[in-house]
Amino acid sequence: MRLSLLFVLTLLAVGVSARQPTSIIFFVGDGMAPAYTSAYRYFVDDPATPEAETTIFDELLVGMARTYPDDNTLVTDSAASATALASGVKTFNGAIGVDTQRQPLTSILEQARMRGYRTGVVATSTINHATPASFIAHINSRQDYDEIADQYIDSLINGKPKVDVLFGGGRKYFVRDDRNIAQEFEAAGYQYITELEALQDVKQLPALGLFADDGMTSALNSEHPLRLAVMTEKALALLHRKPFFLLVEASQIDWCGHANDIACAMAEMHDAAATLKVLRDYVKNNPNTILVATADHGTGGLSIGADNQYDWKPQIIKNIKATAPRIAERLLANSTAWQQEWQQLTAITLTEAEVQEFQQQLTSASANPDKTKDNLTELTLRIINVRSHTGWTTKGHTGDDVQVFSYGKRSKDFVGNLNNTDLTKKLLRYLPRK
Repeated sequence: MRLSLLFVLTLLAVGVSARQPTSIIFFVGDGMAPAYTSAYRYFVDDPATPEAETTIFDELLVGMARTYPDDNTLVTDSAASATALASGVKTFNGAIGVDTQRQPLTSILEQARMRGYRTGVVATSTINHATPASFIAHINSRQDYDEIADQYIDSLINGKPKVDVLFGGGRKYFVRDDRNIAQEFEAAGYQYITELEALQDVKQLPALGLFADDGMTSALNSEHPLRLAVMTEKALALLHRKPFFLLVEASQIDWCGHANDIACAMAEMHDAAATLKVLRDYVKNNPNTILVATADHGTGGLSIGADNQYDWKPQIIKNIKATAPRIAERLLANSTAWQQEWQQLTAITLTEAEVQEFQQQLTSASANPDKTKDNLTELTLRIINVRSHTGWTTKGHTGDDVQVFSYGKRSKDFVGNLNNTDLTKKLLRYLPRK
C-alpha cells in the first residue's frame, strides 16, 4: 500500500523532532517554601468568588524535594542547595560548584555547553550570587564574589565563556577598579547593556545585562515589578531555535523571607508567577522543551495565620506599596508629615500607642539615623504582620521539603518526593550523549 504524502511528511517531522536535542529550562524560586505558594494563591484570589482560584504554581505542581546538605546540619544554604541542583551532588554549606572534598563538580549548564547547547542565566540577585554561581563557577566560598565574577570570563568551554546570556544585577563586581570584566565580555563579542529598557535593542547572542550595582531593585519598590519575567522573555527570544539550557532564578523571594516582609515576598511571588507563565507558554509552543521548577530551600518559616488567630488578611498586604526599609526611609525623609506618608504607603490606621512609638523614633533620629531606620523598619514589619496575621519563625532558612513543578516533555519524570539531586540526574538524561 502506498503511503500518503501527508503521512510521510508527518513521519519525517516526528523523526526530526525525535532527533532534535531537548531544551531545558530550570527555574529556582530562592527561599520559596510551600507556604509562599499557598499565600500567593490567597493573595491574588478574587474575594467575590466562593472558591480560591488556582495559580500557575498549582497548575504545574508535580511533587516535592528534599533539600538537606552534606554537612549534617539538615538546613541548607543557597550555595549548597544550588550546587546540588546544578550537579546532582550534595555538598557543604557555602560551597559553589565543589564537593565536600573541595573538588570541582561539572554542572548541568556546563554539560549542556560541552554538547553545543546555547546557555543562559537570568536572576534578580547579582549574577554571581550563590545560585547562578553554582551553575557556572567552582570555589570553596560563596563570599568570594570578585573571584566568582572572574571565573565567568576566565573559565572557558571550547574557547568561549560558558554562558551566552547573562541578565541580572551585580555591576560592581564586573566593573571594578582592579578589573573591568564587562569590558572584557564586550571584547569577546558580547553586547553589554545596563538598563532594562535597552533589552529591546539586543537582537543577537551573546549578551550581558547588568541592571544594578548590586541586586536589582525589589519588585515592590521597582518601576519594573515584573523585571524577571521581562528578562526571561528576552532570554528565550535570544536562545530560541537551537537547543539551550536556561537557568532562571527568582532570587529575592529569599531576601523578603530573611526580612520577614510579607508584602515584599508577595510582590516577588507575583513576578515569579508571571515568569512561570512565560516559561509555560514557551514550552507549550515549543514541545521539545522541558521546564522544571523548584525552590532551593525555605526562608523565614512563613505561616498563614499567627498568634492563635484562625485568619489571614491578604487585603492588608495588598495595600502595602513599598518594602519596610523603603517605608522607613520615606518616614524619615518626611518626618514632619510622617502620618500622611504612612497612610499613603500602608493604608493602616495606627493605634495611639503605635503613633507614639513612631514619634519617639523620629524625634531621636538625628542622634543615630541608621539605627532609627532599622527600628522604624522593624516597627513597620511588626504592625503589618500583626494586622495581617502573618507569622514567621526565623530570619534564616528552614529545612522543610520544597515543591517541584514541571511542564512539557516527560514532566511526569518529576512526580513524587525526590531528593533535590534527583532533579538534575533526571534532567541530565535529556542531554545527548557525547
